Amino acid sequence: MMKIGFIGVGGMAQAIIKGLLKTGNVAAQDILVHSAHNTYQTFAEETGVQAATSNQAVAQASDLLVLAVTPNVATNVLQEVRDELDPKRVTLISIVAGLSLKRLEELAGYELPILRTLPNLNVAIGAGMTAVHANDQLTGTAYDTAVQLFNSIGSIVTLPEADFATFSALAGSSPAYVYFFIDSLSRAGVKYGLTKAQATKIAAQAVMGSAQMVLASDENPFGLVDQVSSPGGSTVAGLLAMEEAGFMTAVVKGIDATIEKNNAE
Repeated sequence: MMKIGFIGVGGMAQAIIKGLLKTGNVAAQDILVHSAHNTYQTFAEETGVQAATSNQAVAQASDLLVLAVTPNVATNVLQEVRDELDPKRVTLISIVAGLSLKRLEELAGYELPILRTLPNLNVAIGAGMTAVHANDQLTGTAYDTAVQLFNSIGSIVTLPEADFATFSALAGSSPAYVYFFIDSLSRAGVKYGLTKAQATKIAAQAVMGSAQMVLASDENPFGLVDQVSSPGGSTVAGLLAMEEAGFMTAVVKGIDATIEKNNAE
């Protein structure tokens, strides 16, 4: 069976692993983990994945090796395991923000098949969104296998690396903005007498259903806005009040600030 190794077991790595286990397509015993932080052992015990004794041990045993460390230690980690990265056996998958394919090749080997990815935390429930970009060495079946890892826990989009900062704002940071929107809706419900639990469930379900409608429809989102907005109705009144308060401008400014920060790091 194919072995999937994780070097680094932080929040995103844990989300990916939980999503993979949830699909049932990957067995816990086929996932190996190691981290500089001892919490990886607790995580292994809780999930049934295999705790390896070192980063080298993970690299030696893995067909797909996921680099999931912080950017400041990625260089040292790759130098540590480079001798274990046989291009005929291993595909390196990086989820390290800001680490380009060119730099990954310099550190891990120019012949190594590499997939750079940027997933969001929704992979934990199989509803993730992941940007991917492969180097020239990752082709054919090896490419399909690496990409399927993320297809199984959500959707993927192939993007130039130059667009990763924009993707990070639209998919990586935006869940926080959507949670904030849901919370704002639910607080409005509390204002008019609902409990917070009732209002949150109503708002979250409405947002989820609306997102599914956008994905299922040939209409652009504003066309769906028009379908909900009857002439002279309450929805139009609400939309106009939100726009008067700067709703769309606030959203765009939030994305601008996120991209600016991503590009500065």
